Amino acid sequence: MYFLRLADLKPSVEAAGLEAWDGIEIGSEPVQRADRVLEVRQGELCWIVGTIYMEMPLKPNILEDITKDQWIAAPPPRDKYVTPGADQTMLEDESGRLRLVGKALEKECLVTGVVVGVMGTETKDGDFDVVDVVVPELPPQENRLEIGGEEKKGGKRKVALVSGLGFRGNVMENFETELLAEYLLGEVGGVEDQESASKITRLIIAGNSLAPTVALPPVKGEEKHKKYGYDSTTYDANPALALDNLLTTLLPSLPVTILPGPTDPANVSLPQQPLHPAIFRNAKHYATSSLHTTTNPCTIDIDGLKFLGTAGQNLDDVYKYVEGEDRLGMCERLLKWRCVAPTAPDTLWSFPFKDKDMYVIKDCPHVFFIGNQEKFETRLVEVGPQNQLCRIILIPKFSETNEVVLLDLDTLECESVKFGVENGAASPG
Repeated sequence: MYFLRLADLKPSVEAAGLEAWDGIEIGSEPVQRADRVLEVRQGELCWIVGTIYMEMPLKPNILEDITKDQWIAAPPPRDKYVTPGADQTMLEDESGRLRLVGKALEKECLVTGVVVGVMGTETKDGDFDVVDVVVPELPPQENRLEIGGEEKKGGKRKVALVSGLGFRGNVMENFETELLAEYLLGEVGGVEDQESASKITRLIIAGNSLAPTVALPPVKGEEKHKKYGYDSTTYDANPALALDNLLTTLLPSLPVTILPGPTDPANVSLPQQPLHPAIFRNAKHYATSSLHTTTNPCTIDIDGLKFLGTAGQNLDDVYKYVEGEDRLGMCERLLKWRCVAPTAPDTLWSFPFKDKDMYVIKDCPHVFFIGNQEKFETRLVEVGPQNQLCRIILIPKFSETNEVVLLDLDTLECESVKFGVENGAASPG
């Protein structure tokens, strides 16, 4: 799949490399183009395009895990794979692999699977001393004025985004989600809150609608023979019923788009397929009208605006490769790399595509949202050669923050609404 990604993005990186380095001389030596890694010669100043591979001691290795899983306990999950001084950055193509070194790499944020162009020279040790790096940047974006026909003043249309509902079926979470439903339907809050809610035209649920499945212990004395290795009496259906009740309340008045997440009943490998309608006992009747189940990652067109979104696995995995905590910056890098999930399939499980890489960003989105993050963050960025505008949104987990995000479709302004109890009364804040 990395070969398909390289073949797809190589022309864009080559164009960026020609624009940046064509005709440049360093120390009276012109920069030459090397078509393949094997054509790099020691002492010659050149530039080459390839795919980044990070060699990291703490990064999980599936082959080693398979050979050790019979006698060694699984390692605990790590927050970061980074080991300063021990990690190595490689550049590879169909001909071979080259180790990258140099101070220029210290200011770059690179992860496995990113297609880049590097300029430098090969050292006597066989490493490639990098002087400069270019990335694909984003493709052109349709002008928003062309979409609407005229400039918008804002405030007339909004989209609500929420993630990490994490239904477990207990009473307290039902209170919180009921408050969310009442707000979206304009039944709670003051006049200002109700006016804001009346402008919401769609709800997007960005994954992890259900909490992780936990098997219930069997009742003593009532153990039954398992049919096909599964006893349905040891599992709780209340989480799925609670989600179905929420959707059934909203769907008559508000269209809902729902993505699967890592804790939802969907395939583990990306791209996750849409949640099956059978999960929704009552809401499935709206499947042909206001209920839209989609994949993860997904692209959604709403009133002429292009949304690109995930349930968060891609960003969480990229976060482990780099130092620092700037998740918005990492999202911006994803856009500039033109790849929504660069670390798949190395450390992020993915379906093995053989014809094309489904994670390559073909068109610049107007909105890029990531679900199931620790806190709400947003940034309006200008990326690419045409200064394309894109609103990046990190959607917090509702089960932990009780926050929903509102996006103005006309101005791309973004805000969060937090629910809580004030003076004994429930209200949005």
